[in-house]
Amino acid sequence: MKSEKRKKVVKTIRIDVDKCNGCRACEVICSALHAKPKYSSNNPARSRIRVTRDPLSNLYLPVYAGDYTAAECAGRDRYVIDGKEYGECAFCRASCPSREAFKEPDSDLPLKCDLCESDPTIEVPMCVQWCLAEALTFEVREEEVEEEPKPEDVDAGLTALADRHGWDKVADALRRLAKDGGS
Repeated sequence: MKSEKRKKVVKTIRIDVDKCNGCRACEVICSALHAKPKYSSNNPARSRIRVTRDPLSNLYLPVYAGDYTAAECAGRDRYVIDGKEYGECAFCRASCPSREAFKEPDSDLPLKCDLCESDPTIEVPMCVQWCLAEALTFEVREEEVEEEPKPEDVDAGLTALADRHGWDKVADALRRLAKDGGS
């Protein structure tokens, strides 16, 4: 099977740490939006975005939740920013077994940022809308990606061809393609 190139829409939140003032409005609105029922409570532990703070250097770093990973990472790199050393976990977006960040406090289930894609649709994530310092910006872009056809897609395509032309004609066409080297 040949891989195909297609355009994929990528949505992301860009973070400018130089603009973040640590107000935590992003945490508050995120936890309120995801409360059951919506906006009925505020618990930043349920937020899909967290602001890490270093009071000595006045540095605030918003990090939003990524995918869950069942295994702890092997990376234990250290980063130095303005003379202060940080562990890799401070910048990690994953929910993992080695830390409490991005886990539902009552159930311990992992949290993941859904970019506020809910019903009704919210065009720009609430954390971006509520960030008065403009440290968070929402980006939508197209990227060209190579995609391998999935076997179930091929099966569905063959079934559709067989429904239209019959299995004998599909099998005959596949034999001819195989004989010609697939070109």
